[in-house]
Amino acid sequence: MESPPFKIGQGRDRISNLPDDLLLGIIECLSLREAVRAGGVSRRWRHLPHQLSRLHLDADDFHGTTVHHVMEAFTGATRRLLSVCPPAECKCDCKCRRVVKTLILRFYLSDPHLSSISHVVEDTVTRGETQCFEFSVVPPSSELIADWRAEFGEADWRAEFGKQFINFSRASPVAFQWLTGLSLTSLKFSHSNLLSLIGACDRLKQLSLASCRLVKRSVLKIDVPNSVIDKLEFINFRCTRIDLVSVPKLTHLLCHDSCKENPPLLFGYVPGLLTVNLASHAKASQAPFALSECFSMNVRNLSTLYLSFEGHMVNFISAPTWIVTAITYICASSLPISAVYLLLQIWIQPERSKKLTAIFSNLKDVALWCFFPECGLNWTLFILEAAPALQMFTVNQTRHWCVQTSEDSAEKANVVWEPSKDLKHQNLKLLVMIGFEEEDKVVNFIRLVMELTTGLKTIKLQSQICQGSNAIDLDSLRKSGTDEASKHRIKERLTRGCSSSVEIIIC
Repeated sequence: MESPPFKIGQGRDRISNLPDDLLLGIIECLSLREAVRAGGVSRRWRHLPHQLSRLHLDADDFHGTTVHHVMEAFTGATRRLLSVCPPAECKCDCKCRRVVKTLILRFYLSDPHLSSISHVVEDTVTRGETQCFEFSVVPPSSELIADWRAEFGEADWRAEFGKQFINFSRASPVAFQWLTGLSLTSLKFSHSNLLSLIGACDRLKQLSLASCRLVKRSVLKIDVPNSVIDKLEFINFRCTRIDLVSVPKLTHLLCHDSCKENPPLLFGYVPGLLTVNLASHAKASQAPFALSECFSMNVRNLSTLYLSFEGHMVNFISAPTWIVTAITYICASSLPISAVYLLLQIWIQPERSKKLTAIFSNLKDVALWCFFPECGLNWTLFILEAAPALQMFTVNQTRHWCVQTSEDSAEKANVVWEPSKDLKHQNLKLLVMIGFEEEDKVVNFIRLVMELTTGLKTIKLQSQICQGSNAIDLDSLRKSGTDEASKHRIKERLTRGCSSSVEIIIC
């Protein structure tokens, strides 16, 4: 409903004289906190926060000395923003006009407030017009959770939170039926409860489990043939192995340092799978495994594969720039990430397999991240041989002097592999090499790739320098310089005696 036309002396500024639809469009460009503040500017603006179509409330934005106080403020704000605007403040029929398209609530587990959250959101989402409805459960800060840690013990507070959340889901079946996204952090479940939770979310499209675990570490079997889940994320999820028995709508999978056994994943019926992002820490007791052991013949549409080889944990906040760049590149996740890893051991066994070639027949983009520089490079070419449609190939060697090897990590070992003599790849267009401090080895590898490909258009080289160490290898740093003379020398070595017209870009 449009506002009355502006008249001189009316006492209303020109912006406030705009129609409600335009004013709403303006404040929806702001953060929720700023939008609510804008609603307090005048009576003319007061009803607008009650018409926002996108709401994202985060418990971390509220202050209090206890979890109860924080969640009291969070629940109150949620109730007010989802309530119908008081008639005295708005003459329009907000209840009929308003459509909440996106509703994302990020909160702590607090028994007295969970039922309130459920009742508040049900009236909104059951109208059927909310396209994105997500719960994100996170642990409170260390200060707020100190009492609970003392009461339940360091080992059991996750289990207590897990029980609370399961009880919440069972007491709020309507709300969970409408969820499209669920993100859980630091909870502990029994296998049956976790599967029941997934089954209770009829409309769930995205599920993320970070730092969660099973009560008894065992194989997690996900068999949900009628689900619409298209994205699964496991970050530091503690179990023995993950079996995706049947997840027919799944398109994206991210699994970072989650499983104890090799292979860490088994893909059953996942015909829609497009992207796999896998990072794993190889332990001394684990032998390398073949990728064909993971993938079933039902995986025929895979187009993107990112593999990161982990070892020693590094604080993400203080991580060097190159680590942040790598994680930004390989993670298709909107979750906050608390830690990243560096490779100490190759856990893949290169293979020549007709089965692997059939599975990788549509693979377009592959990235192999963070393997140690002492390892050779030729072993990576088994991917090139198994993926005839590959167009972009990224290889990243780790050189990070400030990282200490963990005691249970597998020892560094070279991987011997030679490509087939008749290999001629026709579709590779872009080769990205990150970390070329060992110039001879990298130049020889790139020249080999150039010989084995017929359609290569661009080669990108990017140096990698440790910025987080107090004990920097100065000799290696000098060798890794990328001044104009160095760039010219490398380009000359790559093109010497070669008629290829490949563009070489050195960053």
